[in-house]
Amino acid sequence: MVTLSVSAPWSRSLIRHEYLPTRPFHPLRAGKRVEMMAEIAEHGNFVGGEWVASCTGQTMDVINPATEAVIARVPRGSEADVDRAVRAAKAALAGWLDTTPRDRFELLRELADRLEAHTDELAEIESLNVGKPHSVAQAEIPSLVDNLRFIAGASRRMDGAATGEYLAGYTSMVRREPVGIVASIAPWNYPLMMAVWKIAPALATGNVVILKPSEQTPLSAIRLAELAQDLFPAGVLNVITGDGDPVGAALARHPDVGLVSLTGDVSTAVEVMRAAAPSVKRLHFELGGKAPVVIFDDADITAAAEAIRVAGYWNSGQECAAACRVLAGPRAYEPLLEELTPRVSSIRVGDPAEGSDVEMGPLISDEHRQRVVGFIDRAADSGSRVLVGGGVPGRTGYFLEPAVIVDAGQSDEIVQREVFGPVVTVQRFSDEAQAIEWANGVEYGLSASVWTRDVGRALAAVRRLQFGTVWINDHLPLVSEMPWGGRKASGLGSDMSAHVLDDYTVIKHVMAKFS
Repeated sequence: MVTLSVSAPWSRSLIRHEYLPTRPFHPLRAGKRVEMMAEIAEHGNFVGGEWVASCTGQTMDVINPATEAVIARVPRGSEADVDRAVRAAKAALAGWLDTTPRDRFELLRELADRLEAHTDELAEIESLNVGKPHSVAQAEIPSLVDNLRFIAGASRRMDGAATGEYLAGYTSMVRREPVGIVASIAPWNYPLMMAVWKIAPALATGNVVILKPSEQTPLSAIRLAELAQDLFPAGVLNVITGDGDPVGAALARHPDVGLVSLTGDVSTAVEVMRAAAPSVKRLHFELGGKAPVVIFDDADITAAAEAIRVAGYWNSGQECAAACRVLAGPRAYEPLLEELTPRVSSIRVGDPAEGSDVEMGPLISDEHRQRVVGFIDRAADSGSRVLVGGGVPGRTGYFLEPAVIVDAGQSDEIVQREVFGPVVTVQRFSDEAQAIEWANGVEYGLSASVWTRDVGRALAAVRRLQFGTVWINDHLPLVSEMPWGGRKASGLGSDMSAHVLDDYTVIKHVMAKFS
């Protein structure tokens, strides 16, 4: 048992003022609930290998969305905190550039091992802070660990043009070098997974990182930094908390930051682009989606309905790839609704602490719930019908009943805009041409799925669908070896796969005269 100084991340335990290095963070020990405890966990920023308070000394509360209780306090960062983190990262960059791909691989592999060893703890932190059911949070950890290991290995062999004499008397070669300081801005729906998706390729390619988690869900990023504290040289990985403005904005406009990687919404990306424009820095965006689920008449309707039940409401629908926009053929439409509506009605909604049978937790905040309810109300006012759900339960927590909406027009707001909640619309298309037109007829281009028994029809649809990922007869699975990125308003660049390494590096042509 070790007593910590006030600068340490877990300096005030949720139970007592001691830190147990191997003991899980989750505050439901001994059957107690966090809202019943007088002690609130207080954390610092991780800058230059040390845990520090914000430059202003201000803090902000972290809320459990299932109970509305304050579960932690973190620094409310400022522009001064960004400057301090950039200085620390800049000081670490020269030494980190001298490491080899194998050096970085070994460190990232060790980080993956540590995350894997703390799977239960990390899943419980995500469940507590985001409101995810334990089964949902638990499923994320093996995936992000695999991605970290894959990226670490892929960075040891990056492809490029062959060295050769492309001009007589000269040898040319191409170097692939790190950008420098990377600002990673992670979202609240997948805090730890998105943090790993960002820091893995950045660190693997020799960059140093300043990670800003969402102000609503910073706890798993803080725990990640603690697990990595003695692993990387000081300043290579930094974590600072705070609001998008000023912290995210200051990172985007800082002249020493070479790349901003953001997962968020389009409006935030536009602000980042404006802030980054004067320094012409590189940008890497994943900005959400409005995924169509195209169900042709010959599809397996039962399988499609079951997949929508999962992929449409996974993580309370707070999922950029959610199966939220179903397009069904003229003969598939009615059978699909007959299969889908009872399945959605059966989804068990509740506080993840209530038991393992909880399938859907709360939304992230009351503000976000009001936003989603607004979409449902406006859809109903404009002539759509809410077949299932859409109501707000009379209980503590930011809960919302999962909804199915029909009779919406292609130009309606509920079809065109990303709701980011447990809401699925179902439209009936007349023929294949209309199905593809409607599927492509939104500003997003992240993911889609096609359901049919006809391989030729499926492949023809894949060619015409303007999305970064298209599934056939399934919706949502991802693998580390394949890229994840969107078209149109869904972003710039890609995550996962070896392709992501291109986004975190710059190429340099070296030409040597030898005559």
